[in-house]
Amino acid sequence: MNFTDRLKQTIPGDRISTNETVLLNHSKDESFHSANLPDVVVFPKDTQEIVEIMKMANENKIPITAFGVGSGLEGAAIPMKGGISLDLQEMNKILEINPEDFLVRVQPGVTRKQLNKELGKYGLFFSVDPGADATIGGMASTNASGTTTVRYGAMKDNVRDLEVVLADGRVIRTGGKAKKSSSGYNLTELFIGSEGTLGIFTELTLQVYGISEVIMAARAVFKSVDDAVQAAHSLITLGVPIARIELVEGETIQYVNQVFETNYTEGDSLFLEFHGSKGNVETDVQLTREIFTEFGCFQFEFETDSLGRTQLWEARHNSLYALIHNNPGKQVMNTDVCVPLSKLASAIEFTRKCMEESGLKGDIIGHIGDGNFHAGVLINPNNPTDMERADRFNEEIVKYALSCGGTCTGEHGVGLGKIKYQRLQHGEALDVMNSIKQMFDPNGILNPSKIFES
Repeated sequence: MNFTDRLKQTIPGDRISTNETVLLNHSKDESFHSANLPDVVVFPKDTQEIVEIMKMANENKIPITAFGVGSGLEGAAIPMKGGISLDLQEMNKILEINPEDFLVRVQPGVTRKQLNKELGKYGLFFSVDPGADATIGGMASTNASGTTTVRYGAMKDNVRDLEVVLADGRVIRTGGKAKKSSSGYNLTELFIGSEGTLGIFTELTLQVYGISEVIMAARAVFKSVDDAVQAAHSLITLGVPIARIELVEGETIQYVNQVFETNYTEGDSLFLEFHGSKGNVETDVQLTREIFTEFGCFQFEFETDSLGRTQLWEARHNSLYALIHNNPGKQVMNTDVCVPLSKLASAIEFTRKCMEESGLKGDIIGHIGDGNFHAGVLINPNNPTDMERADRFNEEIVKYALSCGGTCTGEHGVGLGKIKYQRLQHGEALDVMNSIKQMFDPNGILNPSKIFES
């Protein structure tokens, strides 16, 4: 009996697929990395089904790669060794909302927008916003963050507890409902960011927040990127409680205007958002305007109604797609370094210089409030010259970030693209990580060829 037939003894046949189109849809994500087909796609509905799948896979040494919606940008969901693509979209239930404790318990296939739609009925929201409507399980697997990190933190700051199925089928919980604990090792943070290499998430307990009385979005335009970065750094230094602060270069604004038929002034811009009471927000906005004026801000406009705010943030979130739309036939290699705030201006200046020297076209956007920025360069993956230039460009800015005490990936994860920098960043600590991997997954079935060299 082959493995697929054995699976059908546990999972109904209509949730097991070897259809060519289904396999293809699970062979890639949003990244430029080459696709690789799984042998079978399985759609489990509960923890016990995953337990049985894991036991069979571990016994037969069949690779398993978890799959959410495929919105990742570093190839973490690509099944490099074939085997099973474990699609978690059927596990999309919101299991419990606890408004009194500001907690929610969900299955891993719940998406960010689905969750916030339901939380809104209770006056609550989940803060982590990577832009894409990613699954909560996928976001935890890469320690996703995004535009709101400057105030609310990344996934690791907002996950209280995980239910995880290990490679041998054991089910463990890593935390609890309490806000803090000094008991034992912090397994929750160990699993967050592990990209499915240590276990499969089946439940997540998340911290949520009350929706503010007033939410105001704003856009400030500067004469140069350096002025915008310095203004943002000054704002944070003075302790203004900004909820979002994002950098978008002027050329990217031009692309956004063309694609989305907006009419934003085409200059180097900061996109911002303020949360709080009416009086506090008005004070924060006025102080921000004054600070920005000192750094040459020549336009400052804001939106308070929900439609205007949504349109403004769609322009920011869709800037990558605007770049691609204006350059048909190209894909984007998107970098993801993060540096200490004091090094941010010099890192962006260095990155722009490297991009110009590479001869590649691209843009720089960033979560400027936490030192994380993305330089996306346009490439043809089938053009060796493009790939060589892009790889060299990526390596230059990664090494610069590491020399500043930063990281090769702030939020996208290691996936396939950042494996080669792990030793450079972590040194002997990488060997300790590998030992942990071997302990949790001695047969190497969980998302093989990720984080560590094959």
